[in-house]
Amino acid sequence: MKIQQLRDFLNAKAAYYNHPDFIANDPICIPHRFSELQDIEIAGLFAAILAWGNRTSIINKCTELMRHMDNAPYDYIRHHEPRERMKLMAFCHRTFNGLDLMYFVEFLQHYYTNITSLEFAFSGHLSPQDDNIEKALIGFHKMFFSLEHPTRTEKHISTPAKHSACKRLNMYLRWMVRKDENGVDFGLWQNISPSQLICPMDVHVSRVAARLGLISDAKSDWKTAVALTHELKKLDPEDPAKFDFALFGLGVIEKYV
Repeated sequence: MKIQQLRDFLNAKAAYYNHPDFIANDPICIPHRFSELQDIEIAGLFAAILAWGNRTSIINKCTELMRHMDNAPYDYIRHHEPRERMKLMAFCHRTFNGLDLMYFVEFLQHYYTNITSLEFAFSGHLSPQDDNIEKALIGFHKMFFSLEHPTRTEKHISTPAKHSACKRLNMYLRWMVRKDENGVDFGLWQNISPSQLICPMDVHVSRVAARLGLISDAKSDWKTAVALTHELKKLDPEDPAKFDFALFGLGVIEKYV
């Protein structure tokens, strides 16, 4: 497929899926239940981190988690007493369990006591000159695990330093950074450029990308995610991550593999 044909094809698919109708059946519906910045940040982070497996199951588990936080995640994070965390021990979604959740809540309470937005946990490690968000993800990983924590919890926050594609964190950053008129992504964070985002990559996206000739093979690691985004920037240098809608829709919904 020639580059103009590919651009037209992926733009059309992105426009089709980047639509308010997409929200209800996707984990992004969880942060869309809120209007305040910090509620959106916290609900979005958990929705992204728990985005494993069937989307209906993910949404149900995230809904359960928000109920544990009285559907006011920022207020809960800021004002709960440490002893209250024990109530979270029964929570489990796949390999993410109550012990992991208690540490997430502890870190977020510590963080929001000093800083008003989770944006800085990423953007504070990045400069406008950086080509992509690699330093932001590495810095966030180090900051997140700067408190004493269970070793097992480290598997739930990926980092490029360990060659992970960081699919869930890249998806979260897409939600928070991208902004258009379609109302799916939030575009609330101003200190990271959409051009710096890396396209979220999982097995579905990598297979579609390989079929379209955007990458040479269907690996799902950091190097391949960067290579894919480099090719997507040829189609739209300012907003390569919008094509996540197209590649995800083609792979998961249309089975284009």
